[in-house]
Amino acid sequence: MTRKYIPAAILALAALTACSVTTETNEQAIDYDYDMFSGTTKKESCVAPGQRSMLDINDYGVVLPADLRTFEFAGSADPKNPNAVVVKEGAETGPITVSAAGNITMLVSGVASFNLTTDCATLDEFWRNIGRKYAADTPDGWRRMLSVVVQQPLDRAMDAAAKAYTWEQLSGDNTVKQNWEKAVADSLPGFIQEQTGKQYFTNFKLTLQMPMAPPSLQDAKTAKEVANQRNEAQKAENTRALTELDQIKALKDVLGIEGAVLWRAVEKGQLQVYVTGDGKVNVTPGKP
Repeated sequence: MTRKYIPAAILALAALTACSVTTETNEQAIDYDYDMFSGTTKKESCVAPGQRSMLDINDYGVVLPADLRTFEFAGSADPKNPNAVVVKEGAETGPITVSAAGNITMLVSGVASFNLTTDCATLDEFWRNIGRKYAADTPDGWRRMLSVVVQQPLDRAMDAAAKAYTWEQLSGDNTVKQNWEKAVADSLPGFIQEQTGKQYFTNFKLTLQMPMAPPSLQDAKTAKEVANQRNEAQKAENTRALTELDQIKALKDVLGIEGAVLWRAVEKGQLQVYVTGDGKVNVTPGKP
């Protein structure tokens, strides 16, 4: 029986390269080298989407998103509690509150989309300064991270832009809503950079729904609109009545009281007037 011996050098090399990090097409990774003597780590390389990288025995990999990411904040009023909201299924959080002119609080639903940086050096900074703190390489950690570095700046950006408008404008004027949405989108990257210290995210896009005013204000607005409609209708009726009265006065001046009454009755179809063949005028009650 013949035995085959594997050189020790090859066994050692296999041990040193036994681990690897593999990324999906929507992922990127950082290969970190750990120095067991100093207890420090340093970035060795970055792994592009859809690639595999062999790791040394002391290395470890951090896998992060490389595709378009979203942060959705959406929900609806709780039918059992008008002061609460139900978070939309699948959304990261419920609607965000904003303050319109006069400190009127409104609820806004929407979605922000963005990319995490793919620059290797910047990605390393992101992980060391932010990602590691929240364990952003896990689904729950990524969600917690977004609640701080995206949601809070988004709240500030929407508030700052909303103060230029009344709640009626924001909830009922499409042009105002579009201008407000653009102002929020333009200022959001700056607010996020203030929060994070560096621009780790790119390609921000924002879609906001029409802000929702508190139910009490909406009900009051509806009641006011109904009252205004009734008031306008009453004004129209008063104008019609005055016009009719002026017409009767004019008829009285020309035909006298009895003639004016008969004329109005004929106009309303209450009397029918016709001339017979011998020239006589007959007046009969109109059809009911």
